[in-house]
Amino acid sequence: MSRSRRLVLAGSALGVACLAAVGAAAQPQRQAPRTLAIGAQTPPSAMDPHYHNTTNNNMVLRGQIFEALFDLDTRAQRQPRLAESLRPLDDLTWEVKIRQGVRFHDGTPFEADDIAFTFARVPTVPNSPALFTPAVRTIAAVEVVDPATVRLRLREPNPLLPWDLTGPVILSRRVHGPDWPATADFNSGRLAIGTGPYRFVAFAHNERVELARNPTYWGPAEPWERVVYRYIPQAGSRVAALLTGEVDLIDYVPVQDIPRLERDRRFALFSVDSVTFVYLFPDSMRDTSPHVFDKQGRPLARNPLADRRVREALSLAINRQAIAERLYQGQARAADQFAAPAAEHRIPDLPPLPYDPARARALLAEAGWPDGFRMTIHGPNGFFPLDDNLLQAIAQAFTRIGIETQVQALPPANLFTRATNREFSLFMTYFSSYLTINPLRHVVMTQNRELGFGPFNRQRYSNPAVDEPARQALTTMDEERRRALTQQAARALLEDKGVLPVIFLRNTWAGWRDRVVYDPSPINHTAAIHARPAE
Repeated sequence: MSRSRRLVLAGSALGVACLAAVGAAAQPQRQAPRTLAIGAQTPPSAMDPHYHNTTNNNMVLRGQIFEALFDLDTRAQRQPRLAESLRPLDDLTWEVKIRQGVRFHDGTPFEADDIAFTFARVPTVPNSPALFTPAVRTIAAVEVVDPATVRLRLREPNPLLPWDLTGPVILSRRVHGPDWPATADFNSGRLAIGTGPYRFVAFAHNERVELARNPTYWGPAEPWERVVYRYIPQAGSRVAALLTGEVDLIDYVPVQDIPRLERDRRFALFSVDSVTFVYLFPDSMRDTSPHVFDKQGRPLARNPLADRRVREALSLAINRQAIAERLYQGQARAADQFAAPAAEHRIPDLPPLPYDPARARALLAEAGWPDGFRMTIHGPNGFFPLDDNLLQAIAQAFTRIGIETQVQALPPANLFTRATNREFSLFMTYFSSYLTINPLRHVVMTQNRELGFGPFNRQRYSNPAVDEPARQALTTMDEERRRALTQQAARALLEDKGVLPVIFLRNTWAGWRDRVVYDPSPINHTAAIHARPAE
């Protein structure tokens, strides 16, 4: 008899100097055999895999300590993990075949009921900066047919379900239940128990994560007996750690150091065009905003960012091509829209967003700000390459059209907490996705926690011209119709300047040539599962 589980879902310069200093030195002592030491830029905010849907958390937790039903490989191909197959029975019913013989790290068997437990927990994690709710929002019930078969009953058709099931990792109702586990219990390691190829060893916030190979893993054994992540936010210090042999592999190689490392035969570089794009998010929905002032520094009685003409002026002020060529030295591309170049269903054949400071000044005057105003913009420091430099370049561009702009760069965890609390007038961040509909539903659809819309919509942007076609696209099984609806929503967003896309990033890792070979990830994941020992 089937059982049902109902879900209630609610300094580069330092790096160059070190290169010169170490260039003639003898090769440093190699790491212990089968140990992979990674110098990573951005630490995870928690070991709770459902706490924060962000790249720096997911790359350590998903696919390594914990596993989802499916995962995406570095070619964007869906691979079976805890599920072996997925097929639709009708528009509202999908059948999942469960992998047998899988055990959690403590020996507890993985069972079909764990899926219901997990999907019910996902929307409930307290104090989360960004939940995984969009991935489970359409699942009304999980029906266990037999130990190897689960049926997912949906509230509405969901053509993205195969992608959604690559998101939330599976927890055990026996290990992590019956009540929802606290995030602190994952951070301590007590409940950092998954089914993945690596086991949790240690977590020191902002410093390091240590993993050990899982000897009872259901799949092929990983080649690394031990993995150590060292978090080094300063670009020059990260390069120095590579050069001195303290780490085998680093991510976010500073763009200025790429040519020199390419010439040094001791090192190999691994690069890929990413599905990551950087954007600015203006506070356009409030009558007043906390970080806009008149030229004397007094708060403004009305919010200029609420005027579309002002937002367009900001966009026109940014010379994206110069940023890509000069600041990023070819390791970025000028953005044309709110979707990565490789994203499915993006708007085709658009030119880069225009640069026209004269038109920008005219728009400011037309909007009632002929003399401009003052503004403070916020962004991360140590979240992606040259993020603080990019923020400064954007501030200078705004200042040139009459908006005197100051910058405050913050550690990522602080930035996103404050952004979630709506403390900013304009902030910078990035998003990664192979789908155009994903940034629309996560970032700009009107926020609705119950339906899972807008978990990253930290400025509470709301536009019916975006919402309605995006909502229809999310329930349209016909692909051509879904493509048209997605592009309609994307065009409405582009026209309204609800967000301001800036650049598309290219990702580069560097490692010791005789130690490691890395399969670069378009979604920025720095993970031991993508690394193999050099032959």
